[in-house]
Amino acid sequence: MSTSDRRRNLLLVISFSYITKGMIFMSTAYEILKEEGKIAREVIAAESGSSVIDLSREVEDGAEVLPLTFDDLKGRKVFWHTASHILAAAVKRVYPDAKLTIGPSIDNGFYYDIDSDTPFTPDVLSVIEKEMKKIVRENSRMERFVLPRDEAIALMEEKNEPYKVMLIGRVPEGEEISFYRMGEFVDLCAGPHLFSTGAVKAFKLIQCTGAYWEGDSKNKMLQRIYGVAFPAKEELDAYLERMEEAKKRDHRKLGRELDLFDIYEEGPGFPFFLPKGMVLRNILEDFWREEHRKNGYQEIKTPIILNQDLWHRSGHWDHYKDNMYTTVIDGNDYAIKPMNCPGGMLVYKRRIHSYRDLPQRMAELGLVHRHELSGALHGLMRVRCFTQDDAHIFMTPDQIESEILGVMRMIDSFYSVFGFKYSLELSTRPDDSMGTDEQWETATEALRRALEDNGKPYTVNEGDGAFYGPKIDFHLEDSIGRTWQCGTIQLDFQMPERFDLSYVGQDNERHRPVMIHRVIFGSIERFIAILTEHYAGAFPLWLNPVQIKILSINERNIEWCNEIEKKLTAEGFRVESDHRSEKLGFKLREAQLQKVPYMIVIGDNEVGERKAAVRSRRDGDLGSMTPDEFIERCKEEIRLKK
Repeated sequence: MSTSDRRRNLLLVISFSYITKGMIFMSTAYEILKEEGKIAREVIAAESGSSVIDLSREVEDGAEVLPLTFDDLKGRKVFWHTASHILAAAVKRVYPDAKLTIGPSIDNGFYYDIDSDTPFTPDVLSVIEKEMKKIVRENSRMERFVLPRDEAIALMEEKNEPYKVMLIGRVPEGEEISFYRMGEFVDLCAGPHLFSTGAVKAFKLIQCTGAYWEGDSKNKMLQRIYGVAFPAKEELDAYLERMEEAKKRDHRKLGRELDLFDIYEEGPGFPFFLPKGMVLRNILEDFWREEHRKNGYQEIKTPIILNQDLWHRSGHWDHYKDNMYTTVIDGNDYAIKPMNCPGGMLVYKRRIHSYRDLPQRMAELGLVHRHELSGALHGLMRVRCFTQDDAHIFMTPDQIESEILGVMRMIDSFYSVFGFKYSLELSTRPDDSMGTDEQWETATEALRRALEDNGKPYTVNEGDGAFYGPKIDFHLEDSIGRTWQCGTIQLDFQMPERFDLSYVGQDNERHRPVMIHRVIFGSIERFIAILTEHYAGAFPLWLNPVQIKILSINERNIEWCNEIEKKLTAEGFRVESDHRSEKLGFKLREAQLQKVPYMIVIGDNEVGERKAAVRSRRDGDLGSMTPDEFIERCKEEIRLKK
């Protein structure tokens, strides 16, 4: 049975009309989709304009309404958001004194933050799961209703939910205060949700961690319960299997085992790269530099610390100051850079440019620092200092599309080397932004045209652009199906204006250049973490810190081992030898655990024949070959970057 067929069996056909104040309204999202022939049993929510809405929500006549299923990210988030309400309802049934805070959907499921004196141990989570199953079987409607502020506060005070009262108090005047009723359970929520709880057939509570209220360490520590949910058990089982595989691939564990990198309590969020990790890092950076040279980029390096005035000028101080580290030098305020772009502005502005000089492509492996809450830190994935592989491209307006396409081709070339598939996403203007409507429209349409010309499918993420411009994000898919946002292309009309950048046009007049911000790896640290998990630590030959390990069987063989090592090293290979008086099986297992691509075993026969017995991590025993034959094999493998 296909996934869509399973969902058809799981989700209800909804047919209803709203009756309010004696009048019948038929303009629900469901009715509009049904009339347009776009409704099906797997449809779980709808999108109208920039909003995701319940199927039962009223929509103005003539408005465009699009169906959403679990296969759509926005649809999945509706599904998971509903699951978070089921979790909260179950907690309140089992532990009535628990206080609820927030329960959003996230990229891989949902969570709910709860204030409770009861520790949510694995055994307690099992009890909560059982209650969730009861709620699903009850198949309660998710009914939305709106209350005036005073009544909303009174309702939450009656239910002894102080955090909800606090949240209501922060709702701006004039905005709706909405709730969702699910049987006896009521929760403050903007929605949207599924039609009923019965659709959430398969779910699992993954873990419980600590989380400060509103992410502030000065506030009370809450308990955050994470979960995931699917329309069918088969999908949940597949997900849990991937989770188990992900545990084996955890870059933090592999980083320590392979002696690549680590993070110590003396510097939380500040990673240490160990000798083998530096080999891997330098290979990636060398590859990055060579590819940028081929594509017409110039490399620059800008300071880590710059004065605060610069960050006011760039707009980062107004939009990003909570994530910045500051210091005082000679009585003046400075900031440690969280981004590289203001430094790039200064480099461009150092001299007068002609239109003939453009486009100008400047790349930087720039070390940046950002303040992250301790609870958000995660190995190399989320750190407080990292190296962005930034580039800033300055161009004339008529060069925008061709430059964006050039960057897209370059990113595609990079990712193909590592075997990554990827998806594209266009993110539009956020609420907190700089610039005019006209500038944003021009920039967004330029990115949209480039995406259309590129010919690959893409999705639109409304309101998730940078504060200075829209962007295209690249989401990588790794070997076990997880996605990671890495590359990005951001179009910016604001920075050139704020820094008064210019070029001399054909008319001998000054004109304002347009700018692209772009990364490919995203950050070196995070990309290494992704690669480590993608390859499960078994890096391809060209990347592996130790490419070849030479194992001697006895002392008589060491001289020939040393000759082979010298020859391989002279050819540029990274080689280690193991001449310990341990059994060969022990040394082989150790080399395999270190995920070395090739092991050369030297015994008396190999010495006599002046050959090497070669064992491949991937292909097993390859038999005997001469050193020259082995070298040619390795060179070809490196050339192809297999």
